[in-house]
Amino acid sequence: MLQSLHVKNLALIDEAEVNFENGLNILTGETGAGKSIIIGSVNLALGAKASADLIRKDAPYGLVELVFSVKDKILRKRLNQLEVFPEEDEIIMTRKIMTGRSICRINGETVSASHMRTIASLLIDIHGQHEHQSLLLAKNHLKYVDAYGQGDLDGLKKQLSEAFHKYQEKKAELHAASMDEEQQAREISFLQFEVHEIEEACLVSGEDQDLESEYRKLSNSRKIIQAAGLSYEFTGNAVENASDLMGRALRELMSVSEYDPKLEELTGQLQDIDSLLSDFNREISDYLSEADFSDEMFVKVQQRLDLINHLKSKYGDSVEKILEEKEKKEARIEQLLNYENYRKELQTNLENLEEILTELSDTISRIRRKYAKELIAEMTQALQDLNFLDVQFDIRFEKTKNFTEEGTDQVRFFISTNPGEALKPLEQTASGGELSRIMLALKTVLAGNDEIETLIFDEIDSGISGRTAQKVAEKMKMTAKAHQIICITHLPQIASMSDAHFLIEKKARQGTTVSNIRPLDREESILELARMLGGAKITDTVKQSAREMKEMADSVK
Repeated sequence: MLQSLHVKNLALIDEAEVNFENGLNILTGETGAGKSIIIGSVNLALGAKASADLIRKDAPYGLVELVFSVKDKILRKRLNQLEVFPEEDEIIMTRKIMTGRSICRINGETVSASHMRTIASLLIDIHGQHEHQSLLLAKNHLKYVDAYGQGDLDGLKKQLSEAFHKYQEKKAELHAASMDEEQQAREISFLQFEVHEIEEACLVSGEDQDLESEYRKLSNSRKIIQAAGLSYEFTGNAVENASDLMGRALRELMSVSEYDPKLEELTGQLQDIDSLLSDFNREISDYLSEADFSDEMFVKVQQRLDLINHLKSKYGDSVEKILEEKEKKEARIEQLLNYENYRKELQTNLENLEEILTELSDTISRIRRKYAKELIAEMTQALQDLNFLDVQFDIRFEKTKNFTEEGTDQVRFFISTNPGEALKPLEQTASGGELSRIMLALKTVLAGNDEIETLIFDEIDSGISGRTAQKVAEKMKMTAKAHQIICITHLPQIASMSDAHFLIEKKARQGTTVSNIRPLDREESILELARMLGGAKITDTVKQSAREMKEMADSVK
């Protein structure tokens, strides 16, 4: 569940912190108070596109922090597979927004925004103000069916996607394999020239790195000889060098070490240093005598590097990649020399992949149809709970002419909301208010079928009122028994059902406008309900109505 939200320097918010609770968390406030900023902040923390315009005026940065409690073992396992490890059952997701860039972190580790979105999809589901419009696009209906049956479909869909991409590659390869003999001969000749050019270089894996190191050494030979020579002079070859001075110091200490155990210990240390210095002098002397910094060696290394860099510019940025490219060209030559066999092999591969795709698509389609029946039943019940009393809901399948990454299914939702009315495609019949309720039904059904603990609804109640609003409120309350729900609403019927009620308010402060969010106690919640019921003028009668509404909501709980 989402434990807390901390926002700093975003839009109208100077700094705000909200500690959410289990069950139904309601956010209310007057129009323009900044309710949308709260959901926008959550979206930002979860990896949504960021803009510097969101940063509060004169602030150096904007910051959003979300703290999630993660105790479910299955969810923890899925997070671990994505290299996210909850610390003390918590995941902290932060987003810092600055001009020109933003930084995303999970438990203090920097991650990409796309990785943040992947993790967020396991923790929270956000329904924005306009998301119900996605129901009008039939292409999205298949996604909802797959989301309902994801446990049985995910593995098969991954296999299907991999097979489909191979199929597309082989299909494109076969389409391109239409060369005549003259074209084949030209390509063979060119490839043979390139292979010969690489072979003639007698490349050895890793030699480019060795040569570059040798080139740096040879390019700085004068500095190296001078520095190494002076070092040797100072330590062992000059008239008064470090070795001689070390020997004198050692003899002096040895002459008195028997009188003090501490001096005996220091003498031992100095003997070790003297031994190391002797080893150093021997090795630096050998280095100077064996070093080959001749002009001939420099030219040889330079020419070899020039050759390799020329090949890199044509075939790859390392010796290993050049050799890989040579193998690919040799394989292509073999294909062209046996062109008809190559085409036949491609055709066979394509036919085999078609068989695999057919089998996978048919299997996935059978599973989808099984889950579609269950989804129809659950959606019908959920819609009835939302005051669609005579609703009929159906999911219909058609087969595509060609393979797709999703298989061969086209799915479309059909609905009838009035008695005696024929089922029609959803996008042709539903009004705005009906779409909101249908999406709420779909979200609650899908939520019961996955591990996502937190659902956020941003004004899902648009276009509804009266008894329908009451039914929506009751449905949200029932769903909140199994999931944490955070809901922005303008309807008192929904707000009255809150387990935790938060008020978003806008105030003028020191010449600027700021939004703040604070929790309401029971009496404050009743006053806010009265405002929602009565508008600017709150009478005793309105207050009493608000109190009765709250008490009625308690009985539903």
